[in-house]
Amino acid sequence: MIVYFDFLCPFAWRGLELMALIGERPRLVHYSLVQGNHAENPERRNPTWLLARQPLGEGSEFQQASLRAFMASHAARRQGEELAFAFALHLFRLRHVDGLKLDDPETAREAARRAGLDLERFELALQDETGLRQELATDLEEAAHLGVFGTPTFVLGSGDAAYFRFAHLPETRDDAERLWGTYVEVLSNPVRIETIKRPR
Repeated sequence: MIVYFDFLCPFAWRGLELMALIGERPRLVHYSLVQGNHAENPERRNPTWLLARQPLGEGSEFQQASLRAFMASHAARRQGEELAFAFALHLFRLRHVDGLKLDDPETAREAARRAGLDLERFELALQDETGLRQELATDLEEAAHLGVFGTPTFVLGSGDAAYFRFAHLPETRDDAERLWGTYVEVLSNPVRIETIKRPR
């Protein structure tokens, strides 16, 4: 299973928390809401404005927060998928629960500490800006090829994929498993349900 996500998105945070509750560890792939919604990218599958090519220290607050968080996430990924998942979850919590800023390097360091990363290796990986940007570019190309437009987007082992947004995180593992089961059932239904949306 794969999940496309962006640290800016509270729905993506709930998606990863859901995975933690049910004991799943999907492969994490980054999708940039900043890039996907940029005015110079009318075609999501063929973007011309690329986040991975933008300078650090310039651009909007969201752009900088997104870019720094993604690069830190790639630095964490170099210590393995399990630690990368733990890092992502802690970085989400620091942002969406504790209200810390993603563009503050200390926020990523705290997430690395909480996730149990080797901090020396993490700091060393952060210095490889060229390599981290290339890894991010690869993730964003993969997301664009699939046509991802929102986070979290899950891709099941069957190849079925969909954006999955829910308002409240389940409180128990049983509730989480029921929610996930409903999502999987909708995706695997042969009538190919495409939209379920509540009126506002």
